[in-house]
Amino acid sequence: MAHWVNLCLWVPLAPLAGAVIAGLFGRTIGRRGAHSAAILGVAIATFVSALVFQHVVLNREPIEANLYTWTRVGAVDLNVGFLIDTLTATMMLVVSFVSLMIHIYTIGYMADDPGYQRFFAYIALFTFSMLMLVMANNFLQLFFGWEAVGLVSYLLIGFWYERPTAIYASLKAFVVNRVGDFGFVLGIGLVFAHFGTLDYGQVFGATGSLAGQVLPGTQWSLATVICICLFIGAMAKSAQFPLHVWLPDSMEGPTPISALIHAATMVTAGIFMVARTSPLFELSDTALSMVLVLGAITALFMGLLGIVQNDIKRVIAYSTISQLGYMAVALGASAYSVAIFHLMTHAFFKALLFLAAGSVIIGMHHEQDMRKMGGLARLMPVTYATFLVGALALIGTPGFAGFYSKDSIIEAVGHSTLPGSGFAQFAVTAGVFVTALYTFRMIFLVFHGQARFGHAHDSHDAGHAHGAGQGHDHGSDGHDAPPHESPWVVTLPLVALAIPSVVIGYLCIDRMLYSDFFAGSIFVDRAAHPAMTALAEEFRGPLEMALQSWGSLPLWLAAAGVLAAWFLYLKRPDIPQALRLRLSAVYALLDNKYYLDRINEVVFGAGARLIGRGLWRGGDMAVIDGVAVNGSARLVGWVALLVRRAQTGYIYHYAFAMLLGVGVVLFLFLTWPYVLAASR
Repeated sequence: MAHWVNLCLWVPLAPLAGAVIAGLFGRTIGRRGAHSAAILGVAIATFVSALVFQHVVLNREPIEANLYTWTRVGAVDLNVGFLIDTLTATMMLVVSFVSLMIHIYTIGYMADDPGYQRFFAYIALFTFSMLMLVMANNFLQLFFGWEAVGLVSYLLIGFWYERPTAIYASLKAFVVNRVGDFGFVLGIGLVFAHFGTLDYGQVFGATGSLAGQVLPGTQWSLATVICICLFIGAMAKSAQFPLHVWLPDSMEGPTPISALIHAATMVTAGIFMVARTSPLFELSDTALSMVLVLGAITALFMGLLGIVQNDIKRVIAYSTISQLGYMAVALGASAYSVAIFHLMTHAFFKALLFLAAGSVIIGMHHEQDMRKMGGLARLMPVTYATFLVGALALIGTPGFAGFYSKDSIIEAVGHSTLPGSGFAQFAVTAGVFVTALYTFRMIFLVFHGQARFGHAHDSHDAGHAHGAGQGHDHGSDGHDAPPHESPWVVTLPLVALAIPSVVIGYLCIDRMLYSDFFAGSIFVDRAAHPAMTALAEEFRGPLEMALQSWGSLPLWLAAAGVLAAWFLYLKRPDIPQALRLRLSAVYALLDNKYYLDRINEVVFGAGARLIGRGLWRGGDMAVIDGVAVNGSARLVGWVALLVRRAQTGYIYHYAFAMLLGVGVVLFLFLTWPYVLAASR
């Protein structure tokens, strides 16, 4: 076991070493040295993760160890350590592999950026933070990784810090995540207060002690309060309604970090956390119902926003939020393994879509408006083919990775008996049509139809938009040159990600969902929550599942979405414009993102400013300055004014005062015992 523990140390520490080398010595070792150090670190993490995954899965032997004690609170040790079971091993392999592809891709995408070395330091540090999060064996280390990915995401979203929009987006992400973290900290605090430990094993082994317990001073179930507080943290980190508002704006960062944040790392942390704490969530149907309903709202209504977006990256961003909603629905239905399965398949095809979108942006000389594209399929064949693979996986085409995980979620929620499950089933089913519509709207606008490029371009995601004035053109041609295929360092990761986007669902569904793969990692009360039992009874194999889907409602809805996108955006592009005018109120609602940003600004932002102004005037000016500082000075002056009258300059006055003081002291000394006796 000691050998495997030492080997596991390489997984987070290798990317950390790459980040330190690229960050501190980037100028000395140059661009090649910086990206080589970062990529080597992540490659080592990927290789070791594969070895650990094989060991844990084949031997059914989790790796757990405390590495050192960070501090001691009374008799409780707060440790830093690892718990590598099948859940963690799966996450380690997915995170490190996707991150490796993004690191390689970044060589081409950021080739001309002046912050090249800094960017590699950030993304390697981001990978380290996420790996520390998933490998934790206690809530303290989980929180450390949780906050670390939040901090590095702030740095990456605001990477082009000369741009006001990037600064605003990074601050927005930081503030919204702090709102969620407040609930998360409360949840961890309640865990510590009740169990007296933050160690996963000890907490999950004693969940029976929560039965009948209420939050002191209330009638609220303690298990429900703990789970809701923990999920509030997941709502912000995994962009669940209404704390999703930061994620679309995170597109202000470079495309590689959009892929890293949205695919396998930060936004999946909340999904992983709920799955990890499944023994707690299984104690509260109220908390599960909340997860189910909020996930359903996110899945459907955030998908609708993707229909009206014109920025190619923002369409994919809203797709990410919608798919995170699907994962939350699976968690709420107690189909935790299905949620992790969709997390895994989504990581591959969503990273593929983002990186392929970045390839389009490179080929279009950093144009992101889909209305200025069109006809790129023949000019960028590799990008088109891989983008199409990702799109087919996203909409749940039978045989592709997304089909197996997405259809499993729809079936699982259909077997849920929790309050809100009917609405959730409607939302995830209707979401199939919405997903297909906005996905193939994007495909048709970007790759098919009449070419609309060759006009003036408004840069959005290019380095030339920031103060350095440098673009990311990968070639000698200027903005007037026709679009071109990206270099191999960009297209190679696309091909590598396209392969699992096709086959990973078929290969893994049986093992991950219908065997004991997650035994010991995920707990489900199958008597109270029968969704997984019902799915197992219906499952006949991945091939038969794909064949049976041809007569199912989700497939027909997906086909209808593709057909509608073809008709509206290729055959009759005049209809969307007419609908926009006729349904102007609906369009305005969607275009303004349900006015949630405006509500946050007017209600919460203005409220925060009002409270801040009140604290400034009442607290700072009146109490601190007025009473504590100026008031104490005035008091001293007043006392000095009185005391100075006793300073006459005559020695006999001072001698009389001394004698009087001695007399008072003697009087008190002699009479004090009698006073005490009388009081008794």
